[in-house]
Amino acid sequence: MKTSDLKYLGNGDHTIIMGDAILALNTIEDNSIDLIFADPPYNIGKNFNGYKDKWNKDEDYLNWCYKWLDLCVKKLKANGSFYVMTSTQFMPFFDIYLRDKINILSRIAWYYDSSGVQAKKYYGSLYEPILFCVKDEDDYTFNAKNILVEAKTGAKRRLIDYRKNPPQVYNSEKVPGNVWEFSRVRYRMDEYEEHPTQKPVALLERIIKASSNKNDLILDPFSGTFTTSFVAKQLGRRSIGIELQEDYVKIGLRRLEIQKEYNGVKLTKEPRSFERQTCEEQEKLSLFSH
Repeated sequence: MKTSDLKYLGNGDHTIIMGDAILALNTIEDNSIDLIFADPPYNIGKNFNGYKDKWNKDEDYLNWCYKWLDLCVKKLKANGSFYVMTSTQFMPFFDIYLRDKINILSRIAWYYDSSGVQAKKYYGSLYEPILFCVKDEDDYTFNAKNILVEAKTGAKRRLIDYRKNPPQVYNSEKVPGNVWEFSRVRYRMDEYEEHPTQKPVALLERIIKASSNKNDLILDPFSGTFTTSFVAKQLGRRSIGIELQEDYVKIGLRRLEIQKEYNGVKLTKEPRSFERQTCEEQEKLSLFSH
């Protein structure tokens, strides 16, 4: 694939680039992005609409990742933020590689429960790791007041802090810690799309509210169902979403209300009923996204 093969769709505020992520990233201006959220393939064999997420060697996967990681850092503004995910087994490589290129402020665990059998001969994974990075640890956006969560010590237990004068109840709200509990996107949820590793709106809402402001430009180099761009639009931000597969691009066009038709076919979300689930689909519900 060449740069000329990239296809640009969208409008002034929300752009979709259909094509290879590394090629597309090379066309974006350096130091122009306020916030990047990257959720790449995890190299664990997921089926993305017929494309298997599996490299021949782990080294090949990591070398590919290092290329787009470098590009993401280049595209980020001096005061920008970068959130990046991968599987638990590959995140240590990401962590070590990025330490000399950007400041890693938090190592986040996105925790979710499972109703299905996770593992029988070892401890199954109940989380996915996220790195929160910034270029300048003294100058970056972090809107703490926009993402406060309940502090049970003050809100529920009403404990008194006697170190203060006069003594007073502990705060009822706090900034979230680095363990985030959000449900995975399940089959019957309104936000569900046909994608094996869809990330929940609530996860992206926290990231975008915390690390960007109105009219900021947000980039997702592996857009999938375009949840990042969708939430960015809801919150008054601008977005660039990169996606290789046409079927997923069509999801983005519909969710962002960029086009009502694609190649003469109306873009609609087909209603799905529980009765229409195949045995294979029901089995998927008992497995984790990664």
